[in-house]
Amino acid sequence: MRPWWVLAALCVGNSVSLLDTTVVNVAIPALVADLGATVTQILWVVSSYLVAYAVLLVTGGRLGDLYGARTVYIGGMALFTAASAACGLAATPGQLIAARLVQGLGAALLTPQVLAIVSRTFPAERRGAALGVWGAVAGASAAAGPTVGGLLVSAFGWRSVFYVNVPLGIIAVGLALALVPDTGARDRRRFDVLGTVLLTAALFLLAYGLIEGDAHDWGQVAGPVTVPMLLAAGVVVLGAFAAVEHRRQDREPLLPFAVLRDRNFRLAAILVCALPFSLNAMFFLTLLHLQTGLGLTASSAGLLVAVAPILSVAVSVYAGRLIDRFGGKYVMIAGYLAFAAGIAALAVAVRPGASWPGLLPGLLVFGVGMGLAAAPPAAIALHDIPPSLAGAASGLFNMSRLCGSALGGAAVGALLQVRLGDASIGASSPALVDAVRATYLLPVVVLVAATAAAFRLRPPAPAPAPAAPVPAPVPALSR
Repeated sequence: MRPWWVLAALCVGNSVSLLDTTVVNVAIPALVADLGATVTQILWVVSSYLVAYAVLLVTGGRLGDLYGARTVYIGGMALFTAASAACGLAATPGQLIAARLVQGLGAALLTPQVLAIVSRTFPAERRGAALGVWGAVAGASAAAGPTVGGLLVSAFGWRSVFYVNVPLGIIAVGLALALVPDTGARDRRRFDVLGTVLLTAALFLLAYGLIEGDAHDWGQVAGPVTVPMLLAAGVVVLGAFAAVEHRRQDREPLLPFAVLRDRNFRLAAILVCALPFSLNAMFFLTLLHLQTGLGLTASSAGLLVAVAPILSVAVSVYAGRLIDRFGGKYVMIAGYLAFAAGIAALAVAVRPGASWPGLLPGLLVFGVGMGLAAAPPAAIALHDIPPSLAGAASGLFNMSRLCGSALGGAAVGALLQVRLGDASIGASSPALVDAVRATYLLPVVVLVAATAAAFRLRPPAPAPAPAAPVPAPVPALSR
Protein backbone atom coordinates (compact mmCIF):
# COMPACT_ATOMS: atom_id res chain seq x y z
CA MET A 1 0.00 0.00 0.00
CA ARG A 2 1.33 3.44 -0.89
CA PRO A 3 2.31 5.29 2.31
CA TRP A 4 0.80 8.60 1.22
CA TRP A 5 -2.61 7.01 0.72
CA VAL A 6 -2.33 5.57 4.23
CA LEU A 7 -1.53 9.03 5.63
CA ALA A 8 -4.47 10.60 3.77
CA ALA A 9 -6.86 8.01 5.20
CA LEU A 10 -5.58 8.58 8.74
CA CYS A 11 -5.75 12.37 8.44
CA VAL A 12 -9.50 12.22 7.74
CA GLY A 13 -10.27 10.58 11.07
CA ASN A 14 -7.68 12.53 13.04
CA SER A 15 -8.96 15.87 11.75
CA VAL A 16 -12.55 15.08 12.78
CA SER A 17 -11.51 14.26 16.36
CA LEU A 18 -9.36 17.40 16.63
CA LEU A 19 -12.12 19.59 15.21
CA ASP A 20 -14.36 18.54 18.09
CA THR A 21 -11.94 19.94 20.67
CA THR A 22 -13.00 23.49 19.68
CA VAL A 23 -16.07 23.32 17.43
CA VAL A 24 -18.65 23.16 20.25
CA ASN A 25 -17.69 26.48 21.85
CA VAL A 26 -19.63 28.58 19.34
CA ALA A 27 -22.78 26.45 19.85
CA ILE A 28 -23.08 27.31 23.55
CA PRO A 29 -25.78 30.04 23.23
CA ALA A 30 -27.94 27.75 21.06
CA LEU A 31 -27.45 24.86 23.51
CA VAL A 32 -28.61 27.02 26.42
CA ALA A 33 -31.69 28.18 24.52
CA ASP A 34 -32.70 24.73 23.24
CA LEU A 35 -31.87 22.40 26.15
CA GLY A 36 -32.21 24.87 29.03
CA ALA A 37 -28.74 23.93 30.25
CA THR A 38 -27.21 25.56 33.31
CA VAL A 39 -23.79 27.17 33.28
CA THR A 40 -22.28 24.14 35.02
CA GLN A 41 -23.85 21.76 32.49
CA ILE A 42 -22.56 23.82 29.58
CA LEU A 43 -19.06 23.76 31.04
CA TRP A 44 -19.27 19.98 31.21
CA VAL A 45 -20.54 19.72 27.63
CA VAL A 46 -17.32 21.44 26.56
CA SER A 47 -14.96 19.86 29.09
CA SER A 48 -16.20 16.24 29.27
CA TYR A 49 -14.82 15.52 25.80
CA LEU A 50 -11.45 17.06 26.62
CA VAL A 51 -11.19 15.30 29.99
CA ALA A 52 -11.96 11.84 28.55
CA TYR A 53 -9.67 12.53 25.60
CA ALA A 54 -6.71 13.58 27.73
CA VAL A 55 -7.16 10.96 30.45
CA LEU A 56 -7.28 7.92 28.15
CA LEU A 57 -4.67 8.78 25.50
CA VAL A 58 -1.87 6.73 27.08
CA THR A 59 -4.20 3.77 27.59
CA GLY A 60 -5.39 4.07 23.97
CA GLY A 61 -1.82 4.15 22.72
CA ARG A 62 -0.84 1.04 24.68
CA LEU A 63 -3.94 -0.83 23.47
CA GLY A 64 -2.69 -0.18 19.93
CA ASP A 65 0.66 -1.76 20.81
CA LEU A 66 -1.08 -4.82 22.29
CA TYR A 67 -3.94 -5.42 19.86
CA GLY A 68 -2.84 -3.71 16.64
CA ALA A 69 -2.87 0.00 15.81
CA ARG A 70 -5.18 -0.43 12.80
CA THR A 71 -7.75 -2.41 14.81
CA VAL A 72 -7.83 0.08 17.68
CA TYR A 73 -7.95 3.05 15.27
CA ILE A 74 -11.00 1.64 13.46
CA GLY A 75 -12.70 0.75 16.75
CA GLY A 76 -12.06 4.23 18.13
CA MET A 77 -13.32 5.90 14.95
CA ALA A 78 -16.51 3.79 14.97
CA LEU A 79 -17.13 4.63 18.64
CA PHE A 80 -16.52 8.34 18.01
CA THR A 81 -18.96 8.31 15.08
CA ALA A 82 -21.72 6.55 17.05
CA ALA A 83 -21.23 8.95 19.98
CA SER A 84 -21.46 11.93 17.63
CA ALA A 85 -24.87 10.72 16.44
CA ALA A 86 -25.92 10.33 20.08
CA CYS A 87 -24.79 13.92 20.78
CA GLY A 88 -26.98 15.19 17.95
CA LEU A 89 -29.97 13.22 19.25
CA ALA A 90 -29.56 14.31 22.89
CA ALA A 91 -32.75 15.64 24.47
CA THR A 92 -31.27 16.72 27.81
CA PRO A 93 -27.95 18.20 28.96
CA GLY A 94 -27.17 14.99 30.85
CA GLN A 95 -27.54 12.88 27.71
CA LEU A 96 -25.31 15.26 25.79
CA ILE A 97 -22.60 15.18 28.48
CA ALA A 98 -22.65 11.36 28.55
CA ALA A 99 -22.37 11.18 24.76
CA ARG A 100 -19.50 13.67 24.81
CA LEU A 101 -17.62 11.47 27.29
CA VAL A 102 -17.97 8.51 24.90
CA GLN A 103 -16.82 10.76 22.04
CA GLY A 104 -13.68 11.55 24.05
CA LEU A 105 -13.08 7.84 24.64
CA GLY A 106 -13.29 7.17 20.90
CA ALA A 107 -10.89 10.04 20.15
CA ALA A 108 -8.43 8.77 22.78
CA LEU A 109 -8.42 5.34 21.12
CA LEU A 110 -7.89 6.56 17.55
CA THR A 111 -5.53 9.52 17.98
CA PRO A 112 -2.37 7.73 19.24
CA GLN A 113 -2.60 5.18 16.45
CA VAL A 114 -2.11 7.84 13.76
CA LEU A 115 1.47 8.70 14.72
CA ALA A 116 2.22 5.07 15.52
CA ILE A 117 1.09 3.92 12.05
CA VAL A 118 2.89 6.80 10.31
CA SER A 119 6.15 6.02 12.13
CA ARG A 120 5.90 2.38 11.05
CA THR A 121 4.71 3.04 7.47
CA PHE A 122 7.19 5.69 6.34
CA PRO A 123 10.95 5.08 6.23
CA ALA A 124 13.05 7.41 8.36
CA GLU A 125 14.24 9.49 5.39
CA ARG A 126 10.63 10.33 4.39
CA ARG A 127 9.00 10.52 7.81
CA GLY A 128 9.58 14.26 8.21
CA ALA A 129 7.57 15.09 5.10
CA ALA A 130 4.77 12.80 6.27
CA LEU A 131 4.70 14.40 9.72
CA GLY A 132 4.69 17.81 8.05
CA VAL A 133 1.44 16.92 6.30
CA TRP A 134 0.06 15.45 9.53
CA GLY A 135 1.02 18.61 11.45
CA ALA A 136 -0.60 20.84 8.84
CA VAL A 137 -3.88 18.93 8.94
CA ALA A 138 -3.87 18.64 12.74
CA GLY A 139 -3.15 22.33 13.33
CA ALA A 140 -5.63 23.54 10.75
CA SER A 141 -8.35 21.21 12.08
CA ALA A 142 -8.08 22.41 15.66
CA ALA A 143 -7.81 26.06 14.62
CA ALA A 144 -10.75 25.82 12.19
CA GLY A 145 -13.17 24.63 14.88
CA PRO A 146 -14.70 28.01 15.79
CA THR A 147 -15.09 29.06 12.14
CA VAL A 148 -16.63 25.75 11.01
CA GLY A 149 -18.84 25.62 14.08
CA GLY A 150 -20.10 29.14 13.55
CA LEU A 151 -21.06 28.43 9.95
CA LEU A 152 -22.84 25.17 10.85
CA VAL A 153 -24.75 26.62 13.80
CA SER A 154 -25.86 29.67 11.79
CA ALA A 155 -27.10 27.54 8.87
CA PHE A 156 -28.38 24.33 10.48
CA GLY A 157 -28.50 24.69 14.28
CA TRP A 158 -26.29 23.35 17.07
CA ARG A 159 -27.01 19.66 16.40
CA SER A 160 -25.29 19.94 13.03
CA VAL A 161 -21.84 20.30 14.66
CA PHE A 162 -22.28 16.68 15.82
CA TYR A 163 -24.22 15.25 12.89
CA VAL A 164 -21.50 16.35 10.44
CA ASN A 165 -19.16 13.85 12.14
CA VAL A 166 -21.34 10.89 11.17
CA PRO A 167 -20.73 10.83 7.38
CA LEU A 168 -17.11 11.89 7.92
CA GLY A 169 -16.62 9.12 10.47
CA ILE A 170 -18.14 6.50 8.16
CA ILE A 171 -15.82 7.67 5.37
CA ALA A 172 -12.83 7.52 7.75
CA VAL A 173 -13.66 3.93 8.80
CA GLY A 174 -14.11 2.88 5.16
CA LEU A 175 -10.80 4.45 4.14
CA ALA A 176 -9.00 2.78 7.03
CA LEU A 177 -10.42 -0.63 6.14
CA ALA A 178 -9.42 -0.18 2.51
CA LEU A 179 -6.08 1.62 2.77
CA VAL A 180 -4.44 1.25 6.20
CA PRO A 181 -2.30 -1.88 6.57
CA ASP A 182 -1.74 -3.90 9.71
CA THR A 183 1.57 -2.31 10.70
CA GLY A 184 3.22 -4.68 13.07
CA ALA A 185 2.86 -7.74 15.22
CA ARG A 186 0.33 -7.67 18.01
CA ASP A 187 1.49 -8.38 21.52
CA ARG A 188 -1.47 -10.23 23.02
CA ARG A 189 -0.31 -10.45 26.59
CA ARG A 190 -2.03 -9.41 29.80
CA PHE A 191 -3.28 -5.84 29.97
CA ASP A 192 -2.12 -3.76 32.95
CA VAL A 193 -5.47 -3.20 34.70
CA LEU A 194 -4.08 -1.74 37.94
CA GLY A 195 -1.83 0.68 36.09
CA THR A 196 -4.73 1.74 33.89
CA VAL A 197 -6.97 2.44 36.91
CA LEU A 198 -4.28 4.46 38.70
CA LEU A 199 -3.26 6.45 35.63
CA THR A 200 -6.88 7.17 34.68
CA ALA A 201 -7.66 8.40 38.20
CA ALA A 202 -4.51 10.54 38.36
CA LEU A 203 -5.02 12.10 34.95
CA PHE A 204 -8.70 12.71 35.60
CA LEU A 205 -7.87 14.68 38.75
CA LEU A 206 -5.13 16.66 36.99
CA ALA A 207 -7.12 17.27 33.80
CA TYR A 208 -10.25 18.28 35.68
CA GLY A 209 -8.27 20.65 37.88
CA LEU A 210 -6.51 22.29 34.92
CA ILE A 211 -9.52 22.52 32.62
CA GLU A 212 -12.08 23.55 35.24
CA GLY A 213 -9.79 25.54 37.54
CA ASP A 214 -10.48 28.90 35.94
CA ALA A 215 -14.25 28.29 35.99
CA HIS A 216 -14.06 27.78 39.76
CA ASP A 217 -11.63 30.68 40.31
CA TRP A 218 -9.06 28.06 41.41
CA GLY A 219 -11.00 27.67 44.64
CA GLN A 220 -13.86 25.55 45.94
CA VAL A 221 -15.34 22.88 43.66
CA ALA A 222 -17.79 21.05 45.93
CA GLY A 223 -18.03 21.10 49.72
CA PRO A 224 -14.54 21.31 51.21
CA VAL A 225 -12.88 20.12 47.98
CA THR A 226 -10.84 22.78 46.14
CA VAL A 227 -9.03 22.81 42.80
CA PRO A 228 -5.56 22.77 44.48
CA MET A 229 -6.65 19.70 46.48
CA LEU A 230 -7.67 17.90 43.27
CA LEU A 231 -4.33 18.75 41.64
CA ALA A 232 -2.40 17.58 44.72
CA ALA A 233 -4.40 14.32 44.83
CA GLY A 234 -3.65 13.81 41.14
CA VAL A 235 0.09 14.16 41.79
CA VAL A 236 -0.10 11.65 44.67
CA VAL A 237 -1.99 9.06 42.61
CA LEU A 238 0.43 9.65 39.72
CA GLY A 239 3.27 8.82 42.11
CA ALA A 240 1.51 5.61 43.09
CA PHE A 241 1.14 4.76 39.39
CA ALA A 242 4.88 5.33 38.84
CA ALA A 243 5.70 3.02 41.76
CA VAL A 244 3.43 0.27 40.42
CA GLU A 245 4.81 0.59 36.90
CA HIS A 246 8.39 0.44 38.19
CA ARG A 247 7.67 -3.02 39.60
CA ARG A 248 5.92 -4.16 36.40
CA GLN A 249 8.56 -3.31 33.80
CA ASP A 250 9.19 -7.01 33.13
CA ARG A 251 5.44 -7.84 33.05
CA GLU A 252 3.73 -5.88 30.23
CA PRO A 253 3.45 -2.43 31.89
CA LEU A 254 0.96 0.17 30.70
CA LEU A 255 3.84 2.66 30.41
CA PRO A 256 7.14 1.05 29.39
CA PHE A 257 9.90 3.13 30.93
CA ALA A 258 12.03 2.46 27.86
CA VAL A 259 10.02 5.26 26.23
CA LEU A 260 10.98 7.72 28.97
CA ARG A 261 14.65 6.73 28.87
CA ASP A 262 14.97 8.31 25.43
CA ARG A 263 16.15 11.86 26.18
CA ASN A 264 14.90 13.33 22.93
CA PHE A 265 11.44 11.88 23.55
CA ARG A 266 11.32 13.31 27.08
CA LEU A 267 12.43 16.75 25.99
CA ALA A 268 10.25 16.91 22.87
CA ALA A 269 7.18 15.78 24.83
CA ILE A 270 7.75 18.67 27.26
CA LEU A 271 8.58 21.26 24.62
CA VAL A 272 5.52 20.42 22.52
CA CYS A 273 3.37 21.85 25.33
CA ALA A 274 4.51 25.32 24.25
CA LEU A 275 2.70 25.01 20.90
CA PRO A 276 -0.94 24.54 22.03
CA PHE A 277 -0.23 26.81 25.02
CA SER A 278 0.72 29.66 22.69
CA LEU A 279 -1.89 28.82 20.05
CA ASN A 280 -4.72 28.95 22.58
CA ALA A 281 -3.36 32.16 24.06
CA MET A 282 -3.05 33.87 20.67
CA PHE A 283 -6.54 32.95 19.47
CA PHE A 284 -8.18 33.79 22.79
CA LEU A 285 -6.54 37.20 23.14
CA THR A 286 -6.81 38.18 19.47
CA LEU A 287 -10.48 37.20 19.16
CA LEU A 288 -11.25 39.01 22.43
CA HIS A 289 -9.56 42.17 21.16
CA LEU A 290 -11.22 42.00 17.72
CA GLN A 291 -14.74 41.43 19.07
CA THR A 292 -14.77 43.34 22.36
CA GLY A 293 -12.13 45.95 21.66
CA LEU A 294 -12.75 46.67 17.97
CA GLY A 295 -16.39 45.63 17.70
CA LEU A 296 -16.03 43.03 14.91
CA THR A 297 -18.61 40.27 14.61
CA ALA A 298 -17.66 36.73 15.61
CA SER A 299 -17.64 35.55 11.99
CA SER A 300 -15.48 38.48 10.82
CA ALA A 301 -13.02 37.99 13.65
CA GLY A 302 -12.85 34.25 12.96
CA LEU A 303 -12.16 34.78 9.27
CA LEU A 304 -9.41 37.30 10.04
CA VAL A 305 -7.46 35.06 12.42
CA ALA A 306 -7.93 32.14 9.99
CA VAL A 307 -5.12 33.56 7.84
CA ALA A 308 -2.62 32.07 10.31
CA PRO A 309 -3.72 28.39 10.07
CA ILE A 310 -4.30 28.71 6.31
CA LEU A 311 -0.72 29.92 5.80
CA SER A 312 0.56 27.26 8.17
CA VAL A 313 -0.77 24.46 5.95
CA ALA A 314 1.51 25.41 3.04
CA VAL A 315 4.48 26.03 5.33
CA SER A 316 4.03 22.69 7.17
CA VAL A 317 4.41 20.66 4.00
CA TYR A 318 7.64 22.48 3.14
CA ALA A 319 8.82 22.14 6.76
CA GLY A 320 8.48 18.37 6.46
CA ARG A 321 11.00 18.34 3.62
CA LEU A 322 13.36 20.49 5.71
CA ILE A 323 13.11 17.98 8.55
CA ASP A 324 14.10 15.14 6.24
CA ARG A 325 17.05 17.16 4.94
CA PHE A 326 18.38 18.92 8.06
CA GLY A 327 16.71 17.16 11.01
CA GLY A 328 13.92 18.48 13.19
CA LYS A 329 15.93 20.38 15.80
CA TYR A 330 16.69 23.58 13.91
CA VAL A 331 13.38 23.61 12.02
CA MET A 332 11.70 23.44 15.42
CA ILE A 333 13.83 26.28 16.79
CA ALA A 334 13.05 28.45 13.76
CA GLY A 335 9.34 27.72 14.15
CA TYR A 336 9.31 28.60 17.85
CA LEU A 337 11.12 31.87 17.19
CA ALA A 338 8.66 32.80 14.42
CA PHE A 339 5.79 31.83 16.72
CA ALA A 340 7.14 34.18 19.40
CA ALA A 341 7.87 36.99 16.91
CA GLY A 342 4.31 36.81 15.54
CA ILE A 343 2.76 37.09 19.00
CA ALA A 344 5.14 39.92 19.92
CA ALA A 345 4.08 41.75 16.73
CA LEU A 346 0.44 41.34 17.73
CA ALA A 347 1.20 42.81 21.15
CA VAL A 348 2.79 45.84 19.47
CA ALA A 349 -0.19 46.23 17.10
CA VAL A 350 -2.79 46.17 19.89
CA ARG A 351 -3.06 49.79 21.01
CA PRO A 352 -5.83 52.36 21.48
CA GLY A 353 -7.22 53.61 18.17
CA ALA A 354 -5.54 50.91 16.08
CA SER A 355 -7.63 49.06 13.46
CA TRP A 356 -7.65 45.39 12.49
CA PRO A 357 -5.29 45.61 9.44
CA GLY A 358 -2.46 46.34 11.85
CA LEU A 359 -2.77 42.78 13.17
CA LEU A 360 -2.17 41.11 9.80
CA PRO A 361 1.68 41.16 9.84
CA GLY A 362 1.74 39.48 13.24
CA LEU A 363 -0.83 36.88 12.14
CA LEU A 364 1.19 36.08 9.01
CA VAL A 365 4.45 35.64 10.94
CA PHE A 366 2.57 33.55 13.49
CA GLY A 367 1.23 31.37 10.66
CA VAL A 368 4.76 30.76 9.38
CA GLY A 369 5.87 29.76 12.87
CA MET A 370 2.84 27.54 13.28
CA GLY A 371 3.70 25.74 10.05
CA LEU A 372 7.38 25.30 10.87
CA ALA A 373 6.80 24.13 14.44
CA ALA A 374 3.91 21.70 13.89
CA ALA A 375 5.80 18.58 12.78
CA PRO A 376 9.33 18.66 14.32
CA PRO A 377 8.41 17.74 17.93
CA ALA A 378 6.68 14.53 16.80
CA ALA A 379 9.48 13.70 14.36
CA ILE A 380 12.09 14.17 17.10
CA ALA A 381 10.11 12.38 19.81
CA LEU A 382 9.35 9.21 17.80
CA HIS A 383 12.55 8.97 15.75
CA ASP A 384 14.35 6.48 18.01
CA ILE A 385 11.32 4.79 19.62
CA PRO A 386 11.04 1.05 18.78
CA PRO A 387 7.94 0.20 16.69
CA SER A 388 6.61 -2.06 19.48
CA LEU A 389 6.37 0.99 21.79
CA ALA A 390 5.17 3.54 19.21
CA GLY A 391 1.57 3.47 20.46
CA ALA A 392 2.46 4.13 24.10
CA ALA A 393 4.89 6.88 23.04
CA SER A 394 2.32 8.49 20.76
CA GLY A 395 -0.33 8.44 23.50
CA LEU A 396 2.02 10.08 25.99
CA PHE A 397 3.12 12.65 23.42
CA ASN A 398 -0.45 13.60 22.50
CA MET A 399 -1.45 13.80 26.15
CA SER A 400 1.36 16.28 26.67
CA ARG A 401 -0.05 18.42 23.83
CA LEU A 402 -3.49 18.46 25.45
CA CYS A 403 -2.00 19.42 28.81
CA GLY A 404 -0.29 22.36 27.12
CA SER A 405 -3.63 23.42 25.69
CA ALA A 406 -5.32 23.26 29.09
CA LEU A 407 -2.48 25.12 30.79
CA GLY A 408 -2.51 27.82 28.11
CA GLY A 409 -6.21 28.56 28.50
CA ALA A 410 -6.05 28.58 32.29
CA ALA A 411 -2.87 30.68 32.58
CA VAL A 412 -3.92 33.29 30.02
CA GLY A 413 -7.40 33.62 31.51
CA ALA A 414 -6.00 34.02 35.02
CA LEU A 415 -3.38 36.61 33.99
CA LEU A 416 -5.89 38.61 31.95
CA GLN A 417 -8.28 38.67 34.89
CA VAL A 418 -5.53 39.92 37.19
CA ARG A 419 -4.54 42.65 34.73
CA LEU A 420 -8.14 43.79 34.23
CA GLY A 421 -9.20 43.81 37.85
CA ASP A 422 -12.56 45.56 38.09
CA ALA A 423 -12.07 47.66 34.95
CA SER A 424 -14.63 47.82 32.15
CA ILE A 425 -13.92 45.78 29.02
CA GLY A 426 -16.16 47.61 26.57
CA ALA A 427 -15.17 48.65 23.07
CA SER A 428 -11.98 50.77 22.91
CA SER A 429 -11.47 50.29 26.65
CA PRO A 430 -7.89 51.33 27.54
CA ALA A 431 -7.89 48.79 30.35
CA LEU A 432 -8.70 45.96 27.94
CA VAL A 433 -6.03 47.08 25.48
CA ASP A 434 -3.39 47.25 28.22
CA ALA A 435 -4.43 43.88 29.66
CA VAL A 436 -4.33 42.14 26.26
CA ARG A 437 -0.92 43.66 25.43
CA ALA A 438 0.55 42.52 28.74
CA THR A 439 -0.96 39.02 28.54
CA TYR A 440 0.48 38.48 25.04
CA LEU A 441 3.90 38.49 26.71
CA LEU A 442 3.17 35.24 28.58
CA PRO A 443 3.23 32.95 25.51
CA VAL A 444 6.24 34.89 24.17
CA VAL A 445 8.18 34.06 27.36
CA VAL A 446 7.08 30.41 27.19
CA LEU A 447 8.19 30.12 23.56
CA VAL A 448 11.56 31.77 24.18
CA ALA A 449 12.19 29.40 27.10
CA ALA A 450 11.20 26.41 24.94
CA THR A 451 13.54 27.60 22.18
CA ALA A 452 16.45 27.77 24.60
CA ALA A 453 15.68 24.27 25.88
CA ALA A 454 15.45 22.92 22.31
CA PHE A 455 19.19 23.44 21.84
CA ARG A 456 19.68 20.51 24.23
CA LEU A 457 18.12 18.07 21.77
CA ARG A 458 20.58 15.50 20.39
CA PRO A 459 20.96 14.80 16.67
CA PRO A 460 18.91 11.70 15.79
CA ALA A 461 20.65 8.37 15.69
CA PRO A 462 21.86 7.70 12.14
CA ALA A 463 19.99 5.09 10.16
CA PRO A 464 21.94 1.85 9.77
CA ALA A 465 23.88 1.67 6.53
CA PRO A 466 22.59 -0.87 4.06
CA ALA A 467 24.55 -4.08 4.07
CA ALA A 468 27.00 -4.55 1.23
CA PRO A 469 25.79 -7.06 -1.33
CA VAL A 470 27.37 -10.48 -1.04
CA PRO A 471 28.95 -11.49 -4.36
CA ALA A 472 27.46 -14.56 -5.92
CA PRO A 473 29.72 -17.59 -5.93
CA VAL A 474 31.53 -18.24 -9.19
CA PRO A 475 30.37 -21.53 -10.62
CA ALA A 476 33.08 -24.12 -11.11
CA LEU A 477 34.08 -24.86 -14.69
CA SER A 478 33.16 -28.30 -15.79
CA ARG A 479 35.84 -30.36 -17.38
